[in-house]
Amino acid sequence: MPQAAHDHVLNALGVWTLRRYAPGLLTGLLEAGARLWDLRTAAPGDVDDEDLITVFCRRSVLDLVLHRCASALPTVTISHETAVTELLLDSDRVAGVVTDSGEPLAADLVVDASGRRCASRTWLAAAGFPAGKDLTGASHLRAFGRFYRLRQPGGSPPGPLNRGNAAGGVWGHYSAVAHPADNDVFAITLGTLPGDHATTALRDPGVFTAVCGISPYLFPWVDESAVEPMGPVRVIGMPPNLLRGASPLVGLLRVGDAACVTDPMFGRGLSLAFTHAFRLADLIDRHPSAAVELGRAAADLSDELLRPWYEQSIHDSWVRVERWRAAASLPPASRCPPVPPVAPDLWAAASKAAATDPVVWQGVTRAQTSLTTPARLFADVDFPSRVRQVPAEPAPAPETSPPTRTELLQTITATARKEG
Repeated sequence: MPQAAHDHVLNALGVWTLRRYAPGLLTGLLEAGARLWDLRTAAPGDVDDEDLITVFCRRSVLDLVLHRCASALPTVTISHETAVTELLLDSDRVAGVVTDSGEPLAADLVVDASGRRCASRTWLAAAGFPAGKDLTGASHLRAFGRFYRLRQPGGSPPGPLNRGNAAGGVWGHYSAVAHPADNDVFAITLGTLPGDHATTALRDPGVFTAVCGISPYLFPWVDESAVEPMGPVRVIGMPPNLLRGASPLVGLLRVGDAACVTDPMFGRGLSLAFTHAFRLADLIDRHPSAAVELGRAAADLSDELLRPWYEQSIHDSWVRVERWRAAASLPPASRCPPVPPVAPDLWAAASKAAATDPVVWQGVTRAQTSLTTPARLFADVDFPSRVRQVPAEPAPAPETSPPTRTELLQTITATARKEG
């Protein structure tokens, strides 16, 4: 699982879900060194919303604590050395799985949690069943990530969190963001277009550090007197946005990335996966596993919970990609933009009003942390009305400006030459 070695975010939706369904898991994370962060510290006034809490935690720590909690359940058996190779079928329903040793394992219900590869598609095709119709939209993102640790245990973040739970920004031709994690650890991730060969040298630690040094808000996060690297710069190509079609057979469900993948830049994946899993479990409690009604309810859940975020992500990915391609003097990747769930000028007005109005800030932040979708937020007529009533104020001068594309490439080239 290559993404496990990269930065992850458990946003406010994820924390809300764990508080409701698995408080013991959340307690375990805190005991393992994860930290809660109240996003209201960045509000432009008083905001009475206890849901606006996020967690600082690495994926490795989350996986370890989750494994401990699941292993402690008396009805759970975990087999790390067993691989599933095919589905066990009984007429028109799934009746279990077959392992790599040839052993059949009967089951009332099979849940595919195999991630974005969605292994059940391969198993269904091998059995002669259609895999179902999927929706997809490119993310066009390559990420360079590195973890660091504070030299002073228990110290404060090296710099301000100008993005609520992060520092840095998604700029006009690249991204550069630092996310605090557990146990005095944090991660910095730089994002570029996957075909942008001029930025491939970011995999070199010296080049990576130099670019962090000229990126807004990130210089203190790579100050060697305050932090130390924990490993190499790791590179990963990000997956496309995906919304899987419903399973064609009774007795088979998909969860998490096997059901939906959204652009990792927006930090929704973990929280959506947890929420989808627990709500799917609620459906299983209400419907017999062999019932057609369970499959229909699972499809309805996908439409309600996952489809809006898939549609939001393909739009947000498209906007970012076209900006970055234009900055790199590349032709548009697509001449057919996806329909935005919210008019871009209205969302821009809300983002601007959020800087001074606490009510608008609360709504925008709830949308940014997946507690509500932008479409639902603006469906309440009181919200856009509030946005329009916020007095227009001149935009404050930016404290710092990101490097131009030319300045970025000059820094990469000069540092790579020096390092080489």
